[in-house]
Amino acid sequence: MSRKGLVKAFAYLRTSSATNVGEDKDSRKRQLAAIDRFAKHHGFTIIGTFCDDAVSGEDDIASRPGFSAMLDALEANGTRTVIVEDASRFARKVLVQELGIVALIARQVSCWSAAGDIELTNTDDEFKVAMRQVAATFAELEKKRLVKKLKAARDRKKADTGKCGGRKSYEERNPAMVRLAKKLARYTVNCRKRSLRDVAAELAAAGHVTKSGKPYAATAISRMITA
Repeated sequence: MSRKGLVKAFAYLRTSSATNVGEDKDSRKRQLAAIDRFAKHHGFTIIGTFCDDAVSGEDDIASRPGFSAMLDALEANGTRTVIVEDASRFARKVLVQELGIVALIARQVSCWSAAGDIELTNTDDEFKVAMRQVAATFAELEKKRLVKKLKAARDRKKADTGKCGGRKSYEERNPAMVRLAKKLARYTVNCRKRSLRDVAAELAAAGHVTKSGKPYAATAISRMITA
């Protein structure tokens, strides 16, 4: 529970290897101790702690479950401050760090480093502002690259199979039924070719009916035998 008059904040921790994971390990305890000292000295109260265990400082911010959970909590309860032990706990690569900071700034959240009393989300530093702009540009480029990559994959699948997405064909849903429909349409009865309705009736007799339990319409039979 937060103490009256203090600003609510979240603590964010990161351990870089599996050997640092666990309540009794030094890394987590050290980070929490530093964050608690900073919070008490500057009038913050920690109301939630989020941690990414065994996560490299170079790993993409967006792929971190602890960081993602913290963003969800920030959006849900109105907390607008995050405290980390230092910038390297947030991320080691400058670009990765700035991408995370951009995500916090976009939500009007301030992020403090307990080491050195530095506000990482401070926008007065021209170099950091430029870095965030570069980071935002790279993020947009990455999004466009992903969209193009997915489109290329869909195009390859369509070229290979003639279809990508959308409603499944009768052939995909029930190949046995389609094979039977084609066989019924191909072979005559008493020297007479079966009509589409005749095929539908034969399919129904074999147990192939619509979801409503009715024989397939002639248009559906036509799609089956011409597929």
